[in-house]
Formats: sequence, structure tokens, C-alpha cells
Amino acid sequence: MNIRVGDVIKLENNQSVAADVLLLSSSEPYGLSYIETAELDGETNLKVRQALSVTSELGADISRLAEFDGKVICEAPNNKLDHFVGTLCWKENKYSLDNQNLLLRGCVLRNTEWCYGLVIFAGPVWRQTKLMQNCGPTKFKQTSIKRLLNTLILRIFVVLACMGLILAMGSGVWEENVGQHFSAYLQRDEGQNVASGFHAFWSYIIILSTVVPISLCASMELLCLGHSCFINWDRDMYYSPRDTPAQARTTNLNEELGQVQYVFSDKTGTLTRNVMTFSKCSIDGIIYGVVKDKFGHKVEITEGTPCVDFSFNPLWDGKFRFYDGSLLAAVRDNDPAVQQFLRLLALCHTVMPEEKTHGEVVYQAQSPDEGALVTAAQSFGFVFRARTPETITLYELGQPITYQLLAILDFNNERKRMSVIVRTPEGSLRLYCKGADTVMFDRLGKSNGQLMRTTSEHLNDFASEGLRTLALAFKDLEDDVFEEWMKRLVFAKAVPEGRQERLKELYEEIEQDMTLIGATAVEDKLQDYVPETISCLSQANIKIWVLTGDKLETAMNIGYSCGMLGGDMKEVFVVNGDTALGVQQQLRSAKEQILGLCGETTHDGLADAQNRQTDGETQCLRRAALQKELWVGFKVCRNSCVAPQVLVLEGGLGRMLLDVAGLCQSVMCCRVTPLQKAQVVQLVKRGLGAVTLAIGDGANDVSMIKIHLVVRFHTDLCLQEELQSRQWCGTYRVGISGQEGMQAVLASDFSLAQFHYLWRLLLVHGRWSYIRTCNFLYYCFYKNFAFTFVHLWFAFFCGFSAQTVYDEWFIMLYNAVYTCMPVLAMGLFNQDVSKQQVLNQPKLYLQGQENLLFNKRIFTLCWMHGIYSSLALFFIPYAAFQRAVRDDGKDISDLQTFAVTVATSLVVVVSIQIGLDTNYWTVVNHICTWGSLFVYFSIVFVMDSDGIFRISPSQFPYIGTAGSCLSQRSVWLVIFLTAVVCVVPVVTIRFLRTEFCPTLTNKVRRQQKASRGQYLGMQRHMHLTSLRRSAYAFSHQEGYGELITSGRNTKTSSHSTTIPPATTSSKDAG
Repeated sequence: MNIRVGDVIKLENNQSVAADVLLLSSSEPYGLSYIETAELDGETNLKVRQALSVTSELGADISRLAEFDGKVICEAPNNKLDHFVGTLCWKENKYSLDNQNLLLRGCVLRNTEWCYGLVIFAGPVWRQTKLMQNCGPTKFKQTSIKRLLNTLILRIFVVLACMGLILAMGSGVWEENVGQHFSAYLQRDEGQNVASGFHAFWSYIIILSTVVPISLCASMELLCLGHSCFINWDRDMYYSPRDTPAQARTTNLNEELGQVQYVFSDKTGTLTRNVMTFSKCSIDGIIYGVVKDKFGHKVEITEGTPCVDFSFNPLWDGKFRFYDGSLLAAVRDNDPAVQQFLRLLALCHTVMPEEKTHGEVVYQAQSPDEGALVTAAQSFGFVFRARTPETITLYELGQPITYQLLAILDFNNERKRMSVIVRTPEGSLRLYCKGADTVMFDRLGKSNGQLMRTTSEHLNDFASEGLRTLALAFKDLEDDVFEEWMKRLVFAKAVPEGRQERLKELYEEIEQDMTLIGATAVEDKLQDYVPETISCLSQANIKIWVLTGDKLETAMNIGYSCGMLGGDMKEVFVVNGDTALGVQQQLRSAKEQILGLCGETTHDGLADAQNRQTDGETQCLRRAALQKELWVGFKVCRNSCVAPQVLVLEGGLGRMLLDVAGLCQSVMCCRVTPLQKAQVVQLVKRGLGAVTLAIGDGANDVSMIKIHLVVRFHTDLCLQEELQSRQWCGTYRVGISGQEGMQAVLASDFSLAQFHYLWRLLLVHGRWSYIRTCNFLYYCFYKNFAFTFVHLWFAFFCGFSAQTVYDEWFIMLYNAVYTCMPVLAMGLFNQDVSKQQVLNQPKLYLQGQENLLFNKRIFTLCWMHGIYSSLALFFIPYAAFQRAVRDDGKDISDLQTFAVTVATSLVVVVSIQIGLDTNYWTVVNHICTWGSLFVYFSIVFVMDSDGIFRISPSQFPYIGTAGSCLSQRSVWLVIFLTAVVCVVPVVTIRFLRTEFCPTLTNKVRRQQKASRGQYLGMQRHMHLTSLRRSAYAFSHQEGYGELITSGRNTKTSSHSTTIPPATTSSKDAG
């Protein structure tokens, strides 16, 4: 189908949208269309799009649609899936367009028989569509091990060239000094020494090229694929309530999961369940929701605490629970402040009512917070029943009342609030607003001083309990003021250029001098095992940074709930300066006290920190007024601290933060926006060069999760060698498939259903992947070095003639058949310790963080190990065959017998070495390791047989050689001696190291063997705990306000004041 910009196309139900299309008309009332955006954001819930009222009248009239001559002026093609600004010019009128009028390519039309649309973005191969704009070039990630591997392979090539050059020079010298003695039967022209050396160079490059593990890349891909499958198949990371397994969305990053040093986590929906329940509120300076006994003492709410009886209300939600009867009593007493509070909750939102059978209404809320608040108002007698673009219908204590909806001032992350303007049945105009207290209190009238202070205290109390808070306010408007403001609003929406800025200014103008009503407190419980998971990760030396939009008190409470604070911490430091200089001094003081508690001196470090502050001080001062709090929990020195957000920005204070945070185990950043989350991750990556992991569940976490900056970090000369292998570090991304959609999952490298699976992903799968990959690489290099250097030694005994030791078939099959499977099986299934032991000893994770198992030092040892083995493999048979004879007295020292002996010794030695380093034997390991020996001998005897010789005499000329050689006892004695000389020194060194300098792994393995058969479960760290409270981050999505006011967004006809009462239920958005 050839689609061009300007075409009018028809879409039918269940059909995918092929281009970005402006919706003109549909089969549904009011020009509605329902779409599924799973291909765009992973969300399977239906979304609503609506045509302009002037175009929806076109209907399905083909002639009128064909004559449509509207002109669209809009923004250039971009990758913003949730943003579109344009203007439709038609019939001498202008109509503003936004994202709610657009069907994007990749959407699927659902529950809509047909719709017509105007193609806005298509272009060559549809590259202008927003979906394709997001499909940019794939960003290729490499782990530190693979980057080191690339460097080592380049160095191997250099060594290969050097060896070829040395042997070529040897060939030239040999031809000059010795070659003349063989001219009788080897034709030799004078002056051909240079040409001989040139030929010898390239011949040896070909022969010795096996030193480069050519098959390593393919084997590594198979290994990584296997590790990813183990993650996908792990039943212990399967979440049965949602039928969601863990998923490795990439196959090339598994081993670096065993080297993570910093974890950056969202809070809401990641640490918490994101299932909201209305818990408490403050109305006109009075707290409701606190249960007290007859003596006025506070009573803790338990499962046995009786809840308020809402049976008087036939529309209450049966699942709603509230335990303080005083709020219901105030409602029945017609308390005006309480009624105003509940009326605001029922009016100020973007919840969509969906009518079911028998008059039942289900609330479709885009955020769980809104669903909880509307459900609370419903249960207390203020029932949100229906809405149209112009009205909202409530049942207030059983009486149907309709409010005229005049405007919705939509929410966004910058505003952190939303408002509605309604006309009451009495004819007065009123603005209702709810939002974060930090932005609401700045917009209250001067008469609210005392109530604001009281409410602020209540908010702090709510936050200290880990509750999510909102402040509520209203404002009465004059008709003439509102009409003039509304005209400017309509004009601002009609012009696309600078539309968002003008709307922001207009919203700001009218949301002033409001009257405070009170505040809400919504509870969001912690997910299961969060404290145990954080404790386990902390013991593994993984530093945890929680990035949240909550206020300081809420953040500190969640820190205690999660176990990031409390217990053995000695002191809490608060850094809350209003200026960069104040923050700098408080950070310096915190660092002095921390280092003092650790028994360290700080004078040199502080002087350096002071010098670093000077350059960025002016810049930080300019930004300080815009910043809030950033809280840092210290565990290394058993302290904690709080600091301003200015530290997440580039500048001197950012460096100082890293100096202090480097002494910390856990950090919590408060009042951060999605962009600031990404800035924090970037700051740590740039400053510390660490392996980091970001985990989140919502769209506001995508910026943190998707940040992919390949950053080179610089360090002091004395540390460069130690950290060189980590010189390029990326952020590895984990998405939680939770209540906030699938955006984070789609942006992630790994997806989990619950936060507590993270410990298993890192400590078990990550650690095993790292160890297996390191062992795999070691033996891949070792077996190639041992194999190749035999040719090097033989060159000095064959006149540098580029003669190979092994026959050509062994050279071809050595890597592909004889030694490939044992190494691959070890890399897939080996375990140094069991997963239960890893959980009981999280410090085992340190060997990956410190990169102890594969680095330049280990590679050098591998090189030396291979050289030593090659010396034994060559010179022991060479020396033994100098005077050896067969059992029948004939000479045994021919080249083919020597080749078979060396090849057999090599395969046996490599198999034994792999067997000794395999700690966890499976059937596959046994088959691959010992089966490779069987395959070797089978192939050797087949190629040595009469039958294969008759088939191809030129390819298999050495008939009977292997059988004759391997039938000699002296040959087997040589093979045994070679194996002993190769293996025993390595075993001895490892034995001495294990006995006298044991590592933690050695100790745990010894303990594991001693306690074999006993269940060392995970009760110590992962026992079931009671549900904890969490904290607040304003959860909402921009764009629904205009949809509601622009047209009807439910299929059913709107309710009026004559609707009879019906049973109503609410459902949180999930």
C-alpha cells in the first residue's frame, strides 16, 4: 500500500495503523476511536483518541471525505510518542491539534468498526513516523570483559606477527648457514634467502594463527545465549500472580551482572506495590484516620481493628476500608470543610467511568493515586457517577448533582498539580486544585498562614509514616475575570508555536491566591522481601541509590522501612543548605565526621575538595535556588546524611558529593524529577567509572533506565593499572513489569516482576555468568596456547621450514571437535558454590566487582601456563624418543609417531585440566569432557584405518600409524609422564594456596562439602516479613484533561441528574 502525506485512509477494526494519521471521523459517537498501543509502549489497556467535532461530522461519506481540503500546520517529525502540536486550517477557521487527535503508526484499532484519517507523517519507507523516529541505530553495548578481550586479541595479533618475523629471520639464517648442505637433493638458487624468509613469515603466520581463538566469538555467543536462557527459565524468578517470568532481553551483558557496584532504583512500583489505599487525611487542621481508644490514646491498626460501616451508602466500594469513624460522622453532620474536601476529590481528576451491567460503574484511572482518592470520596457519599465533555455528575449523599466542567488544567511533571474549573449548580465559578505540597503552598492566599502551618505539620507526620501526600485547595472565580482568561486560553491552544509555554503561563496566572482545604495521605505498601533484598545486596558490597520524588521525611521513613537506615547506624547528618556555599560546608563537615568515625585523617582530602569547589561555585549558586533535598544514607561508617539536589548537576559540588558518597553504602535522592534521575546516574558513571544498574517500573524511570553514555573516566596514575579494564562502563537496565505500564520493561536489558528477584539476578545468575565466562575464556586461550606453541618449538628443529607437528586433520578438528564441547559445557553449567551458599555469603560477589578472575594478570598467567604446557608437550616426547624403540626393537622416532603422541598428550592434558576446574558435574559435563576423549580416539583410529585409506589415499596417507603408535607401552608412558608434568605443578600450587591462603570461595566450598546433604536455605535473609509502608511520588500522566473537555470519551451515553442510584464499584488502574 503506497501511502503519502495528505492521503485520507480508512482503517477497520483490529487493523494496524500504517502511518501517523490525524483522526477525522469514526463509527463511534463523538468521533471516538479506541486503540491499543502495545507496540509503542507495551501497554495493552485501550486508549481513547478523538476526532475534532468539525471533522467527525464527515462520518463515512466518501464524497465529503474526498473533498476534504483542510491544511495542517504542525511540528516537524520527531520521536516524542506522547507529544504532538499542530493546527488544522479548514473553512477559514483554525483548530488546535494535539496527541489526542493522532493515531500513530504501530497502534491497532480496537472496538471501533471503522475510522478515517488524514496521513500526517509517512515519508520514504515511513521513516518520518514517530515510531520509526524512535527506531534509531541500535546502541551496541559491550561488557568490560569483552572490551578487555578485544584488546588482548589485538595484542595476540602483534605477538603473532613478532613470532612470524622471528621465525622468518631464523629461516633466512638457517638457509644461509645450513641450507647449502642439503642442496644435493633440495634444489636451491643462490640469493634466495630473502624470498625464503618472506615465504617462511607468511607460512608461520598461517601455522601459528591458531594462537588467536577464531572460534571464540561464536562460542561466546552460544555461552551468552545459554546464560540468558537460564535467566528466562528460572522458576525462582517467576511471579505466578501475574504469570510473569524473568526475561533477559539481551544476550551479551550477562557476565557484567556479576560486577555491578551501584544500583539505582525507583521507589514507587519498584520497591513498593503501587497499589494505593486511602489511609488518612487532614481537613481544616484536623487529622482523620487515626484510631484512638476511649482514653484518647492512639491505637495501632491491625487486621482485627473494626472498620467503618459504610452500609448506609448503597454506592460504596465494598473493598474500601477506613478505621476512623470521626470522618464519616463529620460527613453526616454536614461539616462544610469535610464536604468541600470530598467534593474536590470527586471532581478534580481524570478518572473515566465505564458503565457495566445493572448500572454498575467501574473507574478506569490512569494512576492508582487518583483511583484511590475517587474511591474514598465514593465510599464517604460523594460518588463520581458520570462525565461528559461539559459536565460531571456526582451523587452527593444520595442526591444527583451536575457540575458544568469548564476547563481542566492538566498535570505534568513540571507542574506537579492539576486543576479543574467548574460551575456549581448555584451558578458560581470555582477552581479545585490538588498537587504536591511544595508547589501548592506557594500558591495559597495570605490568609492561609496558620492552616498552612498546621497542615504542613500533618504532612510531615504522614510522610514520617511513609504515606504519599497531596495538598488540596480551591478558589472562587469572578465571571468576567474567568471569561477574559478563557479567551486567552482558547487563543493559546489555537497557535502551535510556543503553545506549551503560553498554557503554562495562563495556568500559573489563575492558580494563585487559593484557599487551602487540607491534604490526603495514601498508603503504598512495600513489595515482599524488599528489606531482605537490600540487606543482601548491601552485604555483597553493592551500593544502593534510591531516587524518589518524595519529600525528606517520607524518604527517611522509607529508608528505615527498607532497612537502608537504622540498626547499627550511629548518627544522621542533614545537609539542607539553601546555597551552594552552605551545602559545600555541610558536606565538608559530614565528610570530616564520617572519616573521623572511621579513624581516618581528612586534611589532605578536604584541601583537595576545597580546590575543586572553586571553579564550579558560581554555577552552583545560580542553580541552588531551584533545588530541594537529596538524602544520603551512610552505612560504611554507620551514619546518614541529606544534601540538596544541586549536587546531581555538573560542577564542583557534584565531585564533592561523589567524595562523600564514596564512603557510603546507600544513598537516597529526594524530590528528583525524571531528568534528574538520569543526571544522578550520569554523575556517578562519569565520576566513578563504576558498573551501574538502573531499575524502575514506570515511564518516569525510562530516562534513568535508558541513559546510555559511554563515558571515559580519568584517575590518578597509581590507580590506572588497577582500573584500566573498567575504563569504559555502561549502565545495565532492569525493568519491573508493574502497575505503571511496560515502558520501563521495553527500555530495559532485563525485566523482572518483583524487586526482590534482583538479588537472584545479580548474586546468582550474574555471579555465575561472570565466573563461567572467565573460566571459559581462560581455557579457550590456554588450550590454544598449549596447542600453538608446540609449533614454535618444533620450528627450531625442522630448519624453520614451516613444517607442522600435527597432521592437518588434527589441526582442523582440535578446536571444532576435540576441545570445544568440554570448555563450553564448563562455561554453561559450572558452579563454584551453590546458590544457597551465595545467599548465605553475599560477600562472594566481591570477586566479580574487583574483576579478579579475568584481567591482564590472569591472562599473563594463562599465557605462561600455556607456554609451560607446550614445553612439556613437545620436549618430553622429543627427549623420550631420542633413544626409544618399539616393543619389537624397531626405531620409534618417526614424525608421525611423534605427532600422534603429542596430539594425544595435548587432548588428555586439556581434558584433565578442565575436569580439575569443573566444580559442579552434570551429565552434560561428563559426556562432553570424557566423551571428547572417546571422540578423539575414535576419529584417530578411523582415519588410520584401511577403509578410509582406500576411499581417499591422498587425504589419509598415514595408514596404520596411530594403531602402531598407541599400541606401544612406551608411548603411553610418555603420554602419562607428560600429563603428570603438565598437571601436577598446577594442582600443587592450587593446593598450597587453598591451604595456606584460602579465599572466601575456598572456605565456603569447604563448608559446603562438610555440610553436604543439609539444606542451607534462604530463611536467614529471605524470610517472610510483614508488609511495610512506602512513600509518595505524584503519579499521573499528562494529556487526559484536554481529551475529557474536547469530547465524550465513553461509549455509553452520559448520565444526567435523573439517573437512579445504582451499585457502583471502583477499580484502581493497574
